[in-house]
Amino acid sequence: MADTARHMGEAGRPGVPGAVVLAAGGSTRLGRPKQLLVLGGEPLVRRAARAALEAGLSPVVVVVGAAADGVRAAIAGLPVAAVENAGWAEGIGSSIRAGIAALARAGAPAAAVVLCDQPRLDAAHLARLAATWRAGAAIAASAYGGARGVPAVFDASVFGELASLAGDRGARAVISRDPARVAEVPFPGGEEDVDRPEDWERVTGPYSRRR
Repeated sequence: MADTARHMGEAGRPGVPGAVVLAAGGSTRLGRPKQLLVLGGEPLVRRAARAALEAGLSPVVVVVGAAADGVRAAIAGLPVAAVENAGWAEGIGSSIRAGIAALARAGAPAAAVVLCDQPRLDAAHLARLAATWRAGAAIAASAYGGARGVPAVFDASVFGELASLAGDRGARAVISRDPARVAEVPFPGGEEDVDRPEDWERVTGPYSRRR
């Protein structure tokens, strides 16, 4: 997958997008850190970070805050960087700012913003988003549930807008600002996420049956 992503990069925009894996939230509605829930023998945060790596994204940064020690342990051994967000309680906007700042310092030409609570996420989808950015899209966004959202790849020209997010305003606010600059990449099942205990029960039931 990484070799395929690099090959596609040669035919379009140069460079490789980085990735920001958001794993700093307090998971108050769930009652325990969703980042550390184990699916298929692997914590959700590690699954998301590994998908980004397998898609050829680099560098990959994981934003930590609540349960930071547990998250760091969960991603141990992966070639990713943990970025501390001391203000994680402010909301998701602060975590996006922290991750984008880290990628901007690294000179990344684009950034994939990735959640760790979408169990259907895989490297193939992230590679499709990266390829859509390479083809010229300022924003390559996932399409699911009748809307556009994350994961999404943002060109560096959009970093300033991501860096201005505050409170609980997430990347979807930037995606919806100017629909003309957004290219959609279908993401079947992208609307499945883990916010409440019943969400996790729905995820683990079907997954167990597939196993």
